[in-house]
Amino acid sequence: MNHQKAGVLYRALSWSPDGRLLAEDPPRLNRVPMEGLNFLLGLAFKSVTQVPTWYIGLFEGDYTPDGSETAATIASLATECTAYSGSRKEFDEGAVSGGSVSNAASLSEFVFTADKTVRGAFMVSASAKGSTAGVLLSVVRFASPKVQANGSKLQIFAGPTATPTP
Repeated sequence: MNHQKAGVLYRALSWSPDGRLLAEDPPRLNRVPMEGLNFLLGLAFKSVTQVPTWYIGLFEGDYTPDGSETAATIASLATECTAYSGSRKEFDEGAVSGGSVSNAASLSEFVFTADKTVRGAFMVSASAKGSTAGVLLSVVRFASPKVQANGSKLQIFAGPTATPTP
């Protein structure tokens, strides 16, 4: 019997202020919270309105996702990191192919305005830092914390995927 494995693969690349690659995480499959699962099923079976643009946010809290997170709670539960320029970063996806889509051609890039330790990322439909609106599609805790200095850069690869497994 084949099973489907679905979620969002994340990979984090941490760069120093002078442009040296400090760390690159191996791909890590996220947790799709109940809110995200309900949204996806609603799209397929209940004519739920499609989200035109998704955004990547970061969290710094010592938090392990458990599936109960929502767009209304993720910023406070996981302590959203806001010490970077601009708003949450747009997920600029490429074409859907082979059961996946990703932002590989245009990674989400965060330039830090203060020293921070980042522990994970999430994909949500609202762009404003700290927003409690919208839909939370996924959340992941990184394999190891990313220590980011003021002026450093963190790039996030995100790739929603659904593949059969044996």
